[in-house]
Amino acid sequence: MRRAQSLALAVPILLTLAVASAVAIGAPDSASQAKSIALFNGKDLTGWHTFIRHPKAKEAVDPRTDPKGVFKVEDGVIHVSGEEFGCLTTDDEYENYRLTVEFKWGAKKWPPRENVVRDSGILVHCVGPDKVWNKSIECQIQEHDCGDFWMVDGTTLVIDGKTETRFKKKKKDGERPTGEWNTVEVICDGDKVINIVNGVVVNEGTEASVTKGKILLQSEGAEVYYRNIKLTPLTK
Repeated sequence: MRRAQSLALAVPILLTLAVASAVAIGAPDSASQAKSIALFNGKDLTGWHTFIRHPKAKEAVDPRTDPKGVFKVEDGVIHVSGEEFGCLTTDDEYENYRLTVEFKWGAKKWPPRENVVRDSGILVHCVGPDKVWNKSIECQIQEHDCGDFWMVDGTTLVIDGKTETRFKKKKKDGERPTGEWNTVEVICDGDKVINIVNGVVVNEGTEASVTKGKILLQSEGAEVYYRNIKLTPLTK
């Protein structure tokens, strides 16, 4: 009888613990509760502007124009030809967010980088006047090196207790084979920056010297495609 009574008392307690555990496991974090913002509408480059060097132009060309269509929208995807070095930059600044971007490599490569790995990049916290490249922190989008950090134009980031002023190699590899779509997430939480490639945390740093700014996609000698660019504000 005592054992039966003990079991009777234990069952509700176990069920309560099970329900609590399930709720804890399934509860979304604060970032996932916030509504995502589509930075790319899938139709045109509204909300973005270009800046391109035009080094081979016979006459002066406004860097804010794109006569060759280095950046254009095709079938709901941003097609970056890579033919000229330049950038596609958001009109607005952002801070404290999770950025999600999908990319895949195209086939074309251009001089002077036709014989090296394909290269592009996602630059966050871009500040200052438009140029190639703005002061920022870069999540490297480079063939076989996706997720490396580059500190651009004087920025710094503390990684493993050391202040990095130029470059930090990723710690893990998450990139899929060339030609396949990849999902890259860059979490900017205060002065912390985390790079995630296809669900793998590949690099992270703290004490970023810049914590707010525009977001930039590079054209750097290689054809690349971007889609599903979303920003989820982080809430406390």
